[in-house]
Amino acid sequence: MERELSLELTRVTELAALAASPWMGRGDKNNADEAATEAMRRMFDTVSIRGTVVIGEGEMDEAPMLYIGEEVGSMSGPEVDVAVDPLEGTEIVAKGLNNAMAVLAVAPKGQLLHAPDMYMEKLAVGPELAGKLSLRDPIRTTLEKAALALDKPVFDLTVMILDRERHAETISELRTAGVRIKFLSDGDVAGAMAPAFPEAGIDLYVGSGGAPEGVLAAAALKCLGGEIQGRLLPENDEQFERCLSMGISDPSKILYVDDMVGTDDVIFAATGVTPGEFLGGVRYLPDHRAETHSMVMRAKTRTIRHIKSLHYLPNKPLLRSK
Repeated sequence: MERELSLELTRVTELAALAASPWMGRGDKNNADEAATEAMRRMFDTVSIRGTVVIGEGEMDEAPMLYIGEEVGSMSGPEVDVAVDPLEGTEIVAKGLNNAMAVLAVAPKGQLLHAPDMYMEKLAVGPELAGKLSLRDPIRTTLEKAALALDKPVFDLTVMILDRERHAETISELRTAGVRIKFLSDGDVAGAMAPAFPEAGIDLYVGSGGAPEGVLAAAALKCLGGEIQGRLLPENDEQFERCLSMGISDPSKILYVDDMVGTDDVIFAATGVTPGEFLGGVRYLPDHRAETHSMVMRAKTRTIRHIKSLHYLPNKPLLRSK
């Protein structure tokens, strides 16, 4: 992978975030997502890669662009797998809440898991707990092991989980254990990444979320020295067969970071759309300017760069009428 790709890929997430941000708080998640997707796809044409989307907006018949199998990039440079979520947290933007991002990951061809679009049970931690917990354990055992490894009582742990009805039993167990719970309305990738940032104050991320988002989180955590474990949750025979057709012979097995991202030569980039645990959102400034806060990371060198950019915006409406 070329080091120069890092800045090129950051420009891709920046443009997606800038395109989505005018829709913040307007209650229209579809137009926000469409704007981010169009901007990201357009910017990919300038990136020096021969890329194939392995995680994107859906199948070819479901998405007009950034669909699974689509070729992206300038068609010069390395041959790579591309995983994208142009707007991670469409509901977040629509409601004007925190933690929406534009995200992508790029790795050499064949190194990113082709995760099917279904739920995945997840356990994500930061560097201090990497390799010390298991998704096989009951949640109470996981909490006890985490507390021991972090040298603090269980009630001092903070656990993040998506606020979903399907998590009612897990939430009840967390309450019984006495830990602090930080609920996440949306934004599965940001949630899984949060334990790797001390300033976020999160010890563990648990619960189920999208499998494609799990691969994006795995790319980020590989760069950050954290860990995610996942187990696919096919809900019917069709989803089970989908796993098999995508090369996952045993959908019930636990997937580790190396199963989802099979190389250290992976780059992860994200730009905040709304403020979050570790990224600021798009800020509009006088004189037709906007500020973005991005993060770009490379696992091979464990380099983490925070990039604040000022963008000049053309003097024209940011929202297109539909």
